[in-house]
Amino acid sequence: MLKSYLRIYKAFTLVMLQYAFIVLVPTVFCIFYPEEIKNAYPFLITAVLSFAIYFSGFAVKVEDIETIGYREGAVLTVFTWVIISLLSAIPHILLGNLSFSQAVFESVSGLSGTGLTMFTDVTKLSKLLLFWRSFTQYVGGAGFAVLMLGMVLGPRALGFYKSEGRSDNLVPNIRRSAQLILEIYLAYTVAGTIALRLSGMNWFEALNHTMTALGTGGFSTRNGSIGEFNNLAIEIVTIVLMIIGATGFGIHYALWKGNIKAVLKNGEPWLLIGSSFGSAIVLSVYATGKYYKNFGEALRYILFQTVSAISGTGFQTLPLNEEKWISFSPFMFILIVLMLSGGMMDSTSSGIKQFRIWVILNTLHDSVKGFLMPRGTVRKKVIFKGEQQIIFGDDNIREALLVVSLYLITFVIGSFILMLHGYGALNSMFEFASAMDGVGLSCGVTSPNMPLTAMWTLIIGMFTGRFEFLIVIYAITKVINDLNKKIDETRLSKRINSGVSIK
Repeated sequence: MLKSYLRIYKAFTLVMLQYAFIVLVPTVFCIFYPEEIKNAYPFLITAVLSFAIYFSGFAVKVEDIETIGYREGAVLTVFTWVIISLLSAIPHILLGNLSFSQAVFESVSGLSGTGLTMFTDVTKLSKLLLFWRSFTQYVGGAGFAVLMLGMVLGPRALGFYKSEGRSDNLVPNIRRSAQLILEIYLAYTVAGTIALRLSGMNWFEALNHTMTALGTGGFSTRNGSIGEFNNLAIEIVTIVLMIIGATGFGIHYALWKGNIKAVLKNGEPWLLIGSSFGSAIVLSVYATGKYYKNFGEALRYILFQTVSAISGTGFQTLPLNEEKWISFSPFMFILIVLMLSGGMMDSTSSGIKQFRIWVILNTLHDSVKGFLMPRGTVRKKVIFKGEQQIIFGDDNIREALLVVSLYLITFVIGSFILMLHGYGALNSMFEFASAMDGVGLSCGVTSPNMPLTAMWTLIIGMFTGRFEFLIVIYAITKVINDLNKKIDETRLSKRINSGVSIK
């Protein structure tokens, strides 16, 4: 048992080495903004602490990390994310003048790709801190730590790789899969930054918004988010980037290879695009004449919000905290449903995921079809996930229904807790769905002055939702189970040493 946890800690220290370099990235901007040198110290402090944790791993005597199993991977994932969330909060405390709880909220919101914020005026923040907020979403969304560890350990990191929510082995070799994901992600980052720069943003804002769009996070350098630019070209490019971020890497890889046939056979893209565009068209028809003068204007703003909601990005072009929009109940309810459904499997997006919805829809279709077919008919159904062909069976259905159930149960509990704090039912449901599904759209509940219990309810929602609950449950269960075994062994040893007979 002890050896198992030593392996976990040893692997954790390797992640901390990578994190130490990641946290130093914002200091590079001191080259372009020399006046920011005075704001570099929080990142240096965080890096030093991370290096210290890494070097502590040399004291751990483990001959080989060996293969990290799924159970060990669950513990490693949760432990790593807790420590990194705490360390990532340091710049927010020292530069952003946030309290501990507020800083942890901002940190978890960034790493989980949520985008809800404690800052009331981001224009007053240091450029290093602005970049750090965006970079945490970029890093957290792609799961850079697990990808880097996958490249270092290869097949031995399989448990960590899968427990972090990844099943997108683009090729049989895990190390090569991790490399391909990083290459795809970085290529989109370069292209997105150039596109936003040409659309009207400066280079700094273009890079920040590209990172938070691809990471489906939604942090912005403007208080009014994308809406403050009031630029149609920027909105169109951002919509494309949000869809790219919400698309699974397996589908991206198939596209890059030119395997259009496999892409078209995947149900997820059809669901995501159909849901967001279909909802936008229906709502735009409803809103024309009531909220907007014409259909085109309504579609421009509403489509942006539906894509932002389903992708889990959280950029806003509408002030959703205003009574005008809160009272638009069909709009708010549809956004809640889209936020809960989320993006595609193996993307940077959170939520239930379109693949699970596709599985449930196929289950319904298969049940009706089976009812109409003669008894004893043997049926075999195949569904596509990227280029992979998956045999549709009970395991897929069980996993989909389990995750959907956990999301819905947690959604009800979290919304009820917020309602107990005096927030309205619709506002509570909207805000908790946004936090749990890593979206970041806000109707005004999130603020630095909100009650701490409500704040930590959203923090827990963001954290557990990022890992689809099961990994957190598995990790806690393993630790408790191992502790109970250790206690039982200790009691047994004491009884033996004291000469008490064992029956």
